[in-house]
Amino acid sequence: MAVYESDLPGVGKKFEIDLNDESQLVVVIHNTGKRELFLRPEPNADSEKLFELSDKLARQVGTIMEGAYFQPIQTDTIETVISEDSLIEWVKLTDDSPVAGRTLRDARIRQETGASIIAVQRGDETITNPAPDTELRPDDTLVAVGSREEHDELQAYVTG
Repeated sequence: MAVYESDLPGVGKKFEIDLNDESQLVVVIHNTGKRELFLRPEPNADSEKLFELSDKLARQVGTIMEGAYFQPIQTDTIETVISEDSLIEWVKLTDDSPVAGRTLRDARIRQETGASIIAVQRGDETITNPAPDTELRPDDTLVAVGSREEHDELQAYVTG
């Protein structure tokens, strides 16, 4: 990422920031504190104004953007951490999953992996607390609670 800075006499400063898709984000900071943000879709194109912020609002947004209030945790899968030892993960069943076409009882997921299925997402429908006779289908997403190791076992078990 390259950042170019230039003076705008009588106005303030301009910062041009190269983005990953070869576009540029242009930030103009006026001497009055006002900030204007522009997007230049390609190097020789005109900039399009995105929005304008007051000095105070720009500082608040900047604090949020730098992560002062929330730092996301990046993982390879969707998960929610309940405690140090427990988390909720979502696992999608494929057409060739060994549990597709079986009921939860027959699939014996908890006995084999230790993870408990707390919901099944099927299209727009969510089956909460699924009964043992709930049939698992390809493209279902299993919502499970368990330890990291139990989720690893679950992933391996349902993907074959």
